[in-house]
Amino acid sequence: MGDPRQTDAADVGTQPGLNESIDDADFIEEASAKGMAEIETGKMALERGTDAVKEFAQRMIDDHGKANAKLKELAQKHDLEMSDEATLMDKAKAMTLQVREGESFDEAYANNQVNAHEQTIELFQRASKSDNAEISAFAQKTLPKLEEHLSMARELAAETEAANE
Repeated sequence: MGDPRQTDAADVGTQPGLNESIDDADFIEEASAKGMAEIETGKMALERGTDAVKEFAQRMIDDHGKANAKLKELAQKHDLEMSDEATLMDKAKAMTLQVREGESFDEAYANNQVNAHEQTIELFQRASKSDNAEISAFAQKTLPKLEEHLSMARELAAETEAANE
């Protein structure tokens, strides 16, 4: 029988309403893949972005790296299976940045970050309703940082859009 936690990359990010909690293993898996996507797009931004984009990208790499380490710790502590690094990376690649024709790298990255953080906040809001007290507490503790990231991403998007006009 197949692994019920595995989803197609296209399914990652599709979520029911905010009033429903999410299965703990699904949360760990999806949040880890999203975190990995943040790190990978951040690395791309460090190579290709302007100074403001690089500064934001480094913060995303640092913060999401720490969050992913905590997710892995929670998964191990609660015997929640996680996909291996390669499978998570495949899921992350499906979420990474696509630069559209006529759009600068900075603008594409900033817009990607707004969308990614909106989806991640929704995921963590659902996880905050978990019956597992530690996972719920982790999600609640992480939400303010994600909301700060979203605010920063929106500011960066406005700046990059203005710079490209």
